[in-house]
Order: sequence, then structure tokens, then C-alpha cells
Amino acid sequence: MTSDLVAGRRQDSTARRHTGPTLPGKLLDNARERGAAVAMREKYRGYWREWTWADYARRVACVAAGLRALGVEPGSRVAIHAENRPEWVIADLAVQGLGAQCVGIYPTSPAAEVAYLLGHSRAQVLIAEDEEQLDKALAVRDELPELRHIVVIDPRGVSRNDLLTFEALERRGGDSGDPLGAFAASVAELDPAAPAIVVYTSGTTGPPKGAMLSHANLVASASTFVGALGGSAKDEVLSYLPLCHIAERLTSVIDSVWAGSVVNFGEGGESFAHDMRDIQPTVFLGVPRVWEKMLAGVELKMADASRLKRVLYRFCLRQGRRIAPRRQRGRTTTGDRIVLALCELLVFRALREKLGLVRVRVALSGAAPIAPQVLEYLWAIGVTVREGYGQTENTAVCTLTPEDDVRLGAVGKPLPGVEVRIADDGEILTRSPGVFLGYLDDPAATAATIEPDGWLHTGDVGELDEDGFLHITDRKKDIIITAGGKNVSPSEIENLLKVSPYIREAMVIGDRRKYLTALIGIEYDTVGDWARRRDLPYTTYADLSAKPEVHELVEGVVDDANAKLANVERIKRFTLIGKELDHEGGELTATQKVKRKAIEQRFGAEIEAMYR
Repeated sequence: MTSDLVAGRRQDSTARRHTGPTLPGKLLDNARERGAAVAMREKYRGYWREWTWADYARRVACVAAGLRALGVEPGSRVAIHAENRPEWVIADLAVQGLGAQCVGIYPTSPAAEVAYLLGHSRAQVLIAEDEEQLDKALAVRDELPELRHIVVIDPRGVSRNDLLTFEALERRGGDSGDPLGAFAASVAELDPAAPAIVVYTSGTTGPPKGAMLSHANLVASASTFVGALGGSAKDEVLSYLPLCHIAERLTSVIDSVWAGSVVNFGEGGESFAHDMRDIQPTVFLGVPRVWEKMLAGVELKMADASRLKRVLYRFCLRQGRRIAPRRQRGRTTTGDRIVLALCELLVFRALREKLGLVRVRVALSGAAPIAPQVLEYLWAIGVTVREGYGQTENTAVCTLTPEDDVRLGAVGKPLPGVEVRIADDGEILTRSPGVFLGYLDDPAATAATIEPDGWLHTGDVGELDEDGFLHITDRKKDIIITAGGKNVSPSEIENLLKVSPYIREAMVIGDRRKYLTALIGIEYDTVGDWARRRDLPYTTYADLSAKPEVHELVEGVVDDANAKLANVERIKRFTLIGKELDHEGGELTATQKVKRKAIEQRFGAEIEAMYR
């Protein structure tokens, strides 16, 4: 570690060695105290198979022993490049238990990004999921002198015989004598203040930075959220967001191990809706894109429903919207409860069951701003979504909306042990046990982000109201200053547009310009369905986007949004882009955030045309 700040923390921690809990230690506690209880499930060839806590701990211990035989030791780094699956979390905890550090790589990362992440982290071992991810690593291996071993989870289609499989790694560890005893001994030696994982940030404005989170950071996050959400062994979650992201790591590893709850791994991708219906999770974290997609899907299905079903749906939705503000404050009347019970019977319960949310007791939205209209809809149908705010650099520990005081447009109040203040320039600063150690090999960025007294600069602009609720305006670097000197928050306008089921992406332009414009990407499925209903032929995404009728459709959405905005915030012109933005094309981060500079370069001609 080259950061003086981190080095100082490591040195100061020696007196506190071995005195704090860790996630691997909690895993061993679960195996000892409730070893026969189910810990994980995986959908394999259409069937759900299970592992108990005893199985979980043994597999982790065997993989740890296998990695130790490959030379992994305290301070080493092991990278995982795979979709969500049991092997991911097993390897993660195995690496942590050895005193090494786990580095996640997004499944969508192209070869160039894989080379950067492996090289920057100096990973000694890569655990790759399959042939596709292996090929990316092999294409750049000559650039990675410190990468000693590649382990493949699914070897189907892999022609090379000189690679170690995950199964063989685990079996080798299991044959090493007493893997559980060796693992327990290693865990007992862990320094809670030492780095446990390295999480790379999105990289919206430059190369990703490796945020180092300690064992103590992870435990602070676990205890805070399990306490705030009432987590228990009765809870079930579906692991579906990328495990490289701190939000999914929190759900599938940190909180689940701490609370002893069950983690389910579905088939992912197009099977997400089926997985949700199978599991009916009790705790569900959705990023705004997931909630927006659910809303769009319901609207699409209702368009095909019978007239009676449409009438009932609209009636119940109207009642749900009317009562929702009182539900958010816990102030429903007897009359409200009678109406809601009727709507449950007629529409809402069946609808939530199809969405996979009929059992959910905690529904959360985070990782990005969400349009209030989406939350209003979800509350109307009985999905009581609460917003939270956090980031990688504070282990996601910052604010959470109280269960009995939901205020749309705010992201809640500080969690226990968290301090929040607003700097003179409007930036949100936080301080808590979740604040990270610093950026790997980047002392300058670390010093610019963490003040000597522990305050973390979030990079977001916002305000605290008189009741202590935090309101976020935008990313500090994204605020638009028009030619007239007006400050405009693009994310608020973009969310107004993206609440439409017809719009997937929207990027507002206007910095140092006379007026605002927007680049808009359509939602291919819903707009395609709309076109088919009108016998409007099309062949590709680009063809559909170019249709005058589609432009007119989107114009209506823009007009509706403009009606809710001040004059300076209104979109004067827009362009429909002819391609779906993606990570591999460099237009989106791995977490699906728009890379504004990359988009401005890619669509420079289209932008300039809107200002002629």
C-alpha cells in the first residue's frame, strides 16, 4: 500500500490485533451454531439445490486451502471474473479468511478493462467463470507479469489442459488434511483494520479507482444494516446485481452472513423474472433501472389484458395512489384499510406475486437517483420501497429512509453511527465506521477524498432539511451551468424522462450553452410493442429509432416532462440515438451509469446539430 494514510492506519492497528469480528469468523460461527440450516441455493438445470451453513463453511475452507497451495497469503490479491453464483461468494470469503484481498471484475468488462484491473491490482490469481471470461484474460496475459494462476469455474468449451478448475482447486484443498481447522486458525489471525476487499469504482470520469475496504468496514456495514432492517435467519434474498458492486456484496455476502439469511442464485439474465417468482424474496434491493423495468413490464402486460382487467387495474391503482401518501407516514384510516384490502383481493396481491414481491418485507432502492413517480407507483401497488444512500467509499453506510416516515425526493436520515454535513459548496460529507481505507496506490486521490479528521467527500451535492432528511441534487461534477449562469441538475430532468416506459436512457446537455437539449435512447421492447400494435414495420433498433412516429411518441414524453419544469430546465430539442448504449462500447460503466464525456464525444455531431 502506498498511501501514507492507509499505512498509518495499519501501523496504529497493531495494538488492536485479533480483537474484532470479521465476516469469515461469523461464517464459522454460523456453521458451528446452526450448521444444518440452509445458507445458499442455486438453480441448476431448472432445479434448486441447497447448501447448509456447514457445507458453506467447509467449501470456503477447502477453497482457502487450495488458494494457499497456490501461494496466496496475507496481502495477496485474488480477482474473480464471473456472474453471480455460489463459487463467487465462496471464493470471496476464502480470500478474506486468508488475510488476502478479493477483487471483483464485472462480467461485462471488455479485455482492455480486464487488463487494467488485473494489472492495477497486481492480482496473483484470477478465478474466471467460463470460456468467454477466460479468453479475455488470455488475450492480455502477456501484459500481466504478476498473474501466476488462472482458475476456471466452468471448463465447458475450454480446450486448454494446463488450467486448474475450481472443482479441482476445492478438491485439492479438501485433501490437504484439516482445511476447516487451518481456516479457523487463519481467521483468528486476521487484523480487522487490514484490507479485506478492493472494490473498483465506476470510472465515469477516468480509469476506475480501487477502493480498499477493511474487515472492520464490512462488519460495521453488516451490523448497521442488519440492525436497521431487522435482518434475521428467516430472510431470503436473490443475488442478481453484479457482485463487484458494493450494493450486491452488501446483500449477498455481508448482510447474509451476518444475519444468517439464505442467499439464492438464479439463472440470471432473461430468467430474472422467473427467479423472482420462484424465490419471492423477503428482502429486495433494486437499482432504479430494475424498478423502472418492472413498471414498464406491468404497463406492457396490462395493454394486452382484457377490458375488465384493465378497468379493475386502473381503479385499484387510482385508490392506491390516493392512499399511498398516508401509508408512507403510517397514518391510514379504517376506510383506507378497507379499500386497500379490496384492491389487494382484486389486483395488487396477484400483481406482486407475478413480480416476485409478494413476501417482501424490506424493499430498497439505491445506487442512483430514482424518479419519485416510480416510487409513487410502487407504493400504490403495495411495494413499500424505501430509498437509501451510500457509496463504495463508505461501504454503503450513510442514510436510510425510516419505515414510518417516507418522504419521496429524500434519501432518508443518517443511519446509527453516521454523521452527515454539507460543505460550503454544497457537497455532502459523511463520517462513520464505514469510511474506507483509501484508494489502492493513489495517495493523492485518497487525501482529496478523506479529510484528516475522517470526513469523506462524497462528490454529491445536496442539502439537509430541518428534520434531518438528506436531499441529493446531483453529482458535483455533473451540475450544468448554462450560458445564462443558471445551475441545473441534469439527473432530475433525466429521471422525469426515464419514468416513461418508452425511454431507457436520457442524457441532458447544456453546460455553457444557451438552452438544454437531450440525447435519448428508446426502450426497445416497449417501443417495439407500441410499433407492432400500430402495424409500423421496423427491422433494427436504429431503424425503429429513426421512425418519425417514434420521434413523435418521444416528443410527447418530453413535452410532459417540460410541463413540470421551470423554463431554464426545459428540453428545447432532442435527438434519438441510433444504438443501445453498452459497457463494452465504452458508453456505460459496468453499473450502467452513463459516461457523459464518452457520450459527448461519440455523439458530438448530433449534439452540435441541436444547437445550430
